[in-house]
Amino acid sequence: MGRAFEYRRAAKEKRWDKMSRIFPKLAKAITMAAKEGGTDPDVNASLRTAIQNAKAQNMPKDNIESAVKRAEGKDAADFTEINYEGKGPHGVLVFVECATDNTVRTVANVKHYFTKSGGSLVPTGSLEFMFNRKAVFQFLKTEEMDLEELEFELIDAGLEEIIENEGVLYAYSDYTNFGSMGDALEAKGVEVEKANLQRIPSSPVDFSEEQLEEIEKMLDKMEEDDDVQAVYTNIS
Repeated sequence: MGRAFEYRRAAKEKRWDKMSRIFPKLAKAITMAAKEGGTDPDVNASLRTAIQNAKAQNMPKDNIESAVKRAEGKDAADFTEINYEGKGPHGVLVFVECATDNTVRTVANVKHYFTKSGGSLVPTGSLEFMFNRKAVFQFLKTEEMDLEELEFELIDAGLEEIIENEGVLYAYSDYTNFGSMGDALEAKGVEVEKANLQRIPSSPVDFSEEQLEEIEKMLDKMEEDDDVQAVYTNIS
């Protein structure tokens, strides 16, 4: 793992450490999953993953249960999943995933974040080929874990690689193998802390510390928006 990865990881953890911001996003993901596939996590894999991710961020049990129940209510908002793409400071490419009940509000806000930083939105689909969509599973490396054996056993489930960083393992596969990988890890008794779909840049770019600081200011504003669920860049 390089310096840029460490900088990006530390910066992202700093941003997502703001519990007042992350809990609403996690709750929205739970409600959306429950509304789409039912409120029983045992039969709704998407809901099970959303709850798992919420627990990993220490979201209180009451909050999780409330988010699930909200999907059953008559007044539950109909959220639309929509993506925006753009170029930010120093030409950084940015892919923004949103979940909103008001697309007019959301596009106006996202456009503002880009333009205020000297960037702009680009037509939808313009950056799609610049990112590879991957399923990513995060879990701790235990003393009894044989990493080589685990990698071999997960190949049939679609595993592409496992990366270790400070005792934390990240298993990557194509996004189409999200379900099979999750089932395989569960069958092996691996306790997954977080699991999600991410967009990995196909041609990552290096930026200087000064440039990264400026880029992070824009990303901070975006990720503070309740409609924004995830932000991806081509930072190396």
